[in-house]
Amino acid sequence: MKKILELYKKYKEIINYLIFGGLATVVNFVSYYIFARTLNVDEVISSGLSWFCSVLFAYVTNKLFVFESKKNTKKEVIKEMVSFFLARIVSGALCDVGTFALMVKVFNINDIIAKIVTQVMVVIVNYVFSKLIIFKKDKKQE
Repeated sequence: MKKILELYKKYKEIINYLIFGGLATVVNFVSYYIFARTLNVDEVISSGLSWFCSVLFAYVTNKLFVFESKKNTKKEVIKEMVSFFLARIVSGALCDVGTFALMVKVFNINDIIAKIVTQVMVVIVNYVFSKLIIFKKDKKQE
């Protein structure tokens, strides 16, 4: 048990990112299913709506539990939040909606398979944005 705790402390950020990223993906899939299959909303629109739901969840969990952002002035928080949402818009437009639409509408790939592929892409792109830009720690925080 001690070894597990040591490993967790050493890799806490990555482990938490994967856990909360996984939960954000669950939010994305569940909301997609509700929109597309239960409410019969177009697949591409459902994908955009599900992306929005997962981004709201991801912002809170990334800020509080993954990167443990210490930004607390109004200006810092606004800058961080705007950066987060802009990065998610880029990854959402390119990966989650754009690539999804291409896969489903052009290549006629099953929508669930397309969602799986695009979610893997989104997780990778979002981690890079979050780690290197949005929640980048100041020298004094490291």
